[in-house]
Amino acid sequence: MSKLYIVPTPIGNLKDITFRAIEVLKEADLILAEDTRTSGKLLKHFEISTHMQSHHMHNEHKTVQSIIQKLKAGTTVALVSDAGTPAISDPGFLLSRACIENNIEIECLPGATAFVPALVNSGLPNDKFVFEGFLPVKKGRQTRLTLLAEETRTMIFYESPHKLIKTLGHFCEYFGEDRQVSVSRELTKMFEETIRGTAKEVLDYYTNKPPKGEIVIIAAGKK
Repeated sequence: MSKLYIVPTPIGNLKDITFRAIEVLKEADLILAEDTRTSGKLLKHFEISTHMQSHHMHNEHKTVQSIIQKLKAGTTVALVSDAGTPAISDPGFLLSRACIENNIEIECLPGATAFVPALVNSGLPNDKFVFEGFLPVKKGRQTRLTLLAEETRTMIFYESPHKLIKTLGHFCEYFGEDRQVSVSRELTKMFEETIRGTAKEVLDYYTNKPPKGEIVIIAAGKK
C-alpha cells in the first residue's frame, strides 16, 4: 500500500512552488489533476514527466474507488488542483476521506493558498477567522448571509469577478454599508491589487472599475 500526497501549486507566480512539491511530483507514479491542460503547463515548466489523470468536481465521485484500488496496489499518487491547496474550494475532500476509511496514509505538503495572503493583507483581525469559500449561488444564499450578519469573526470568501458586484451589494444589504471589507485580486500576479474600505466604498470602486481575475474577499465580523 502506498501514500496519497496532497500537493499545493502556485496561485499565480510559478516561483512560489516549493522544492519539496517538485520532488514529490517527479517521484510520484501518478498525478491527479483538476485540469490536465493547466497542470501540464506547470509540469512542463519544471520538467516533470509523471503521468497525469483527470480528477475534478464532475468526475471525482466516479473515480475515487478506482484511485483507492491503485493506492492499495502500491501506486504513489499526488493530488493537485489548478492553483493553491487541493480540497480548499477544490476537489480533494472525497479522496482524502476515502483514504482515511481505507487506512491509506495521507501527507499534505504546505504551500500556496490564496486566502492566507489576502487575510494578512487586509489589516482586519486575523486571530480568529472563518473560511466561507464561495457563497451559494441561488438557493440558500439569503439564509447564509442572514446567518453571517451575526458572525463576529473575520470572514473569508472566494468570488468570481463577474459576481463580485452582486456579492458586495449583498454585503451592504445584510452586513451594512459601513462594514469593513478588503478585496484582493490576482494575488502573486503582475496586476495584483488589494482594495480596502467600507463595503459601500469598495462596491463603488469596482462598479466604476469592473474587476478581472481571481478574487478573495475579507469581511470584518460584527462588532
